[in-house]
Amino acid sequence: MNQGHASTPADPATLTGGHGTPRSAGHNGHRVSSAHIVLMSLVVVVPIVKVAYTIGGGDAVREAFTGMELGNWTDVLIGMVLTDPLLASGLAVVLSRLVFVLFMARGTVPLSGGRGQAAQRRTLTVLGPAAVAIVITSLFGPWWGLATGLVAYALNLGVLLGHRVRHGDSGRRPPTWQRRTAALEHRAVLALALVALPLLAFGSALDGRAWTTIVQCRVTDGTRTESDRLIELGRKGNGVVGWNLDSEQVSNGTGCTTEESLHVRDPWWRGG
Repeated sequence: MNQGHASTPADPATLTGGHGTPRSAGHNGHRVSSAHIVLMSLVVVVPIVKVAYTIGGGDAVREAFTGMELGNWTDVLIGMVLTDPLLASGLAVVLSRLVFVLFMARGTVPLSGGRGQAAQRRTLTVLGPAAVAIVITSLFGPWWGLATGLVAYALNLGVLLGHRVRHGDSGRRPPTWQRRTAALEHRAVLALALVALPLLAFGSALDGRAWTTIVQCRVTDGTRTESDRLIELGRKGNGVVGWNLDSEQVSNGTGCTTEESLHVRDPWWRGG
């Protein structure tokens, strides 16, 4: 019977660390869907807000997205993640936990058994956090990587603890500290996915910085050639296609040099 229980995929409540009753499982499943909707909405909305605030709304946004072409649409979101350590770390933690939860739902993570199953469970528990720690360390340094990995690992342990609380020894009520810890992890994940991550994403979108490289290029307009600042949207041949911060239009630039600063305007919260 124990072996059969080990192969049972995690129930819907496991996805959010709920308490396992039929009613709460459905409620938790609803909140999982809500979290997924929020994440998908951020992917679509935040790049548009980023471009709109950075260069101006209306025709400027349409022209910029046309200039970067459909294949480069995701460059805005990727650029935001690569230049904002808080946003990158928060997203990494959420994705790490999501992958671990999916492994549990598919029955990949053994929840009981002998030493072999325990070793596999420990390996899968630490695998995602270790991966995101390495990525964040490569981008922003060891302290960011260490903090991100530890938070992701703690949340994975919370998922396992939540399962133990719901599916422990029959007839035994889990200790109070386990139930409280599982509930705390559950609330922390909801707060991270539904509150903190959207705030970080919109904060990054409204910080007044470019989402990608700013270059100083020679731009020819008719018979006149000037040196202008461009937010790089793409490359064609030996030149750059970018949003011209001086003439406020898409321009082709040549002989470009990269600027160190990504600053375009003041952040929204400073009246930019």
